[in-house]
Amino acid sequence: MSHPDFNVEIFQNEYLPDGGRRVDAVISVTSSGALDPGPAPAADAAEIIIIDCSGSMSAPMTKIVAARKATAAAVDAIRDGVAFAVVAGTGGAKPVFPEYAGLVTADARTRQEAKAAVSRLQAGGGTAIGKWLKLARDMFVTRPAADLRHAILLTDGKNNERSRTFDAAIQQCEGVFSCDCRGVGTDWNIDELRKVASTLLGTVDIVAEPEGLAADFEAMMQTAMGKEVADVALRVRTPQHATIKFVKQVEPAIEELTERRAEAGPQAGDYPTGAWGAESRHYHLCVEVEPAGVGQEMLAARVSLVLNSSSGPEVLGQGLVKAIWTDDEGLSTRINRHVAHYTGQAELAEVIHDGLAARRAGDEETATAKLGRAVSLAHESGNEDTARLLARVVDVVDAATGTVRLKSKVTDADEMTLDTRSSKTVRVKK
Repeated sequence: MSHPDFNVEIFQNEYLPDGGRRVDAVISVTSSGALDPGPAPAADAAEIIIIDCSGSMSAPMTKIVAARKATAAAVDAIRDGVAFAVVAGTGGAKPVFPEYAGLVTADARTRQEAKAAVSRLQAGGGTAIGKWLKLARDMFVTRPAADLRHAILLTDGKNNERSRTFDAAIQQCEGVFSCDCRGVGTDWNIDELRKVASTLLGTVDIVAEPEGLAADFEAMMQTAMGKEVADVALRVRTPQHATIKFVKQVEPAIEELTERRAEAGPQAGDYPTGAWGAESRHYHLCVEVEPAGVGQEMLAARVSLVLNSSSGPEVLGQGLVKAIWTDDEGLSTRINRHVAHYTGQAELAEVIHDGLAARRAGDEETATAKLGRAVSLAHESGNEDTARLLARVVDVVDAATGTVRLKSKVTDADEMTLDTRSSKTVRVKK
């Protein structure tokens, strides 16, 4: 089967003022899917569903009941031929199906057997998410031929492990599989699941009510089944004396990639983007260059989308980031609207995080200012989903100016939903 068809576009204002050093560009990457119909061959994919079975999942019982139903829905969405397993997580981790630390091939019989095993899950014990992840890693490596390795992790509570133990477990899983994380209820820790999802190139979200789990699990599995190619990197090559200030994904969610650079030759580095199906993503690249004379032009960066495979790297798409020095103030002060939009979306995520932190600390003045700025940014960019979530935390007097009042009573679910989804962004308006 052929690889997906990738297209790389660069959006920037290439004109810099005399002496200017900073070059900003938004890189738009679109995969239209493979020329052959259907996703990657099933033999290339592996799935593990990790379910929290700690004691708190029975308080109330609707959580463990909903988790069983959600797991069954996800199992039904696994395609024939995909290797899969289900893991129960407590103070340790154990295989639920199959009953050994391995994976089985999905078909009508194994899916039915898996659902039967899941229906018997009971809640009891603690929460050791690092152990859950490590068992999933050990199970994934039993299928070395599977390029697309993905897990779904559900929890309702906070991790009981030491921070360094938890962090070490996450690091051991990096590059082995991706992981979408979900927290059910409001007693789990956002930062913990965000760390897992960010490191393992997945998503994190809240499911405030257990009844919503089944639809969410099914949707996650269907998305995973649509992936066609794994281990794609954004390779950025810069000239000598140029410095990369940052690389971040800015759509569909803010994800910092700068510190995840892997050297790929002289003046070149790879930034992981994970697995792709038919989809689009946007990245913000900032490079600092040595100034040249007015009228001179230079290549500030060559950006390539690279598939790393056993046969070596394959370039899937490419774009150029340029710098031209000018003394025309009209040209050099023009801000590209894509760069402006995603800079604003990154600020939106930051001020929501800071505003909620100030609110929890009792600093109402800072919280009002930060969340008011968030309302203004959401209004300006057309981020309606975030605007609706903000309206559950503040009373909006004037969205355009960001004039707000803090609500006296806010539910934990509303605050956690805003925090969890603060990094989700919207595209530039056409």
